[in-house]
Amino acid sequence: MKGKIIYLILASLFLFLVSGATAAEWEVPGDFLTIQAAIDSPNVNDGDRIRVGPEEHAGAVVTKALEIKGIGNATIASGPLHPAGLVQGFRIMSGGAGSSIKNLKFNVDLAIMNGAAQDNVTVSHCKFINAIQAVSNWRGSNWEIKHNKITDLRTANGGGIGILIGDYNGGEVHDNSVSHNDITGTLHVAANDGGGYNGTGIVLYADFRWGRLGTQSLSFNRVAKNKVALVSDTPAVVDVVAFEMTDTRDDPNSIVITDNAAIFNNFRGTAQQIDLTPDNLDQHNLIVKNLGHDRGHRWHRKYGKHQRRVFRPNND
Repeated sequence: MKGKIIYLILASLFLFLVSGATAAEWEVPGDFLTIQAAIDSPNVNDGDRIRVGPEEHAGAVVTKALEIKGIGNATIASGPLHPAGLVQGFRIMSGGAGSSIKNLKFNVDLAIMNGAAQDNVTVSHCKFINAIQAVSNWRGSNWEIKHNKITDLRTANGGGIGILIGDYNGGEVHDNSVSHNDITGTLHVAANDGGGYNGTGIVLYADFRWGRLGTQSLSFNRVAKNKVALVSDTPAVVDVVAFEMTDTRDDPNSIVITDNAAIFNNFRGTAQQIDLTPDNLDQHNLIVKNLGHDRGHRWHRKYGKHQRRVFRPNND
């Protein structure tokens, strides 16, 4: 029996070494001029790492399960265009499930967007500067969004969002984790913005507008130990809320946002701290021990019936 156990351990070790040996590391620039060229290369395979050098780069459409890691002050300053004409950093498309994006600085409109319901993506230790939307996870589950710094946000007749977890296509979005992120600074409202909505630090969003399917279930997502301290420069047009959960139907009898947790967050630096639509979402989700008006107890307050304006992937 002991011999069999030893054999099994050795076999497992062999498989581990073989799988580790198949992963390769690539340099941009160096091995490839651009991140997109690296992703598109037949020599780059799932599980490989792309190391991005300390200068400005274009982002890319991610179609493989890769680790994309910045070195030094690596900055994503351009990238693929969103159908709305906005500049994206990384657009996660089919094949990109399991990717991780780390240690990069973003100076683009829509920094990271889930374009094709890809799961198991990690975004960590990144810096986002004055984005319209920093991290937009549409329809993805099991994302980890952690230890990022989002400084300033801006609007463009929509957006003004730090981190979004949402669905508009009738799926199930679950088990995403948003933790240890700092979202601070000023929400810069565009001079021509029509208003009628709020910016937000972190939002869980079920979008049923204009005949969309919304979601079957937006559940078991965890928002914990984040700091949100945002101030709008034009609150009369677009104000800002630290954390929200929104079902655009605003129907208290049709609840699809359930069993989520918002705990141990610091919302004290944002005047409007928690916004729930419909109002009774606090009965279906755990919202406790957040610094601010919550003060350790279940709490919410409604700040009007604003309809969140967001930029979705479109054209998946």
